[in-house]
Amino acid sequence: MSEDVAAARTGDELAFRRLYDAHVGRIYAVCLRLEGNVNRAEELTQDVFVRAWDRLATFRGESAFSTWLHRLAINVVLSDRRSAWRRNKHEVLHESPEELPVAAREAPAGLAMDLEQVIAALPPGARTILVLHDVEGYRHDEIATLTGLTVGTSKSQLFRARRLLREAFER
Repeated sequence: MSEDVAAARTGDELAFRRLYDAHVGRIYAVCLRLEGNVNRAEELTQDVFVRAWDRLATFRGESAFSTWLHRLAINVVLSDRRSAWRRNKHEVLHESPEELPVAAREAPAGLAMDLEQVIAALPPGARTILVLHDVEGYRHDEIATLTGLTVGTSKSQLFRARRLLREAFER
């Protein structure tokens, strides 16, 4: 266990700040990929570090701190998504790439299509599975455990996400 982690576990806020500074970029990137919205990703990143501070005592040091924090970030985003789903009780499905909403940010001038923008515009379920599988490298059985979906649903969502991406690039 690193000195900063050990010190932060005893309540050392400066040590935790160093951990935050060292890991905030990667955690934000994970939140942004999973959420697809810059403002929500910033909020979720802060939620991850608040939860990390609260749960630092549960970190046993069996894995790297960055691995523990990464897993915590995924759990925070997925938990937030489940809460939002319960509030909304519905999901708007977009079967056609033309129906996909425009992402929150503009592509740089001269760039016809930005992969991050297209991924951000995917429906939340498909985006989550695509990011967890193709970007983060999780297997379908791990995704099923994380999300509460079946392995078959994970595979079909990945197929759907890839199809929507392919169709978006063909346009």
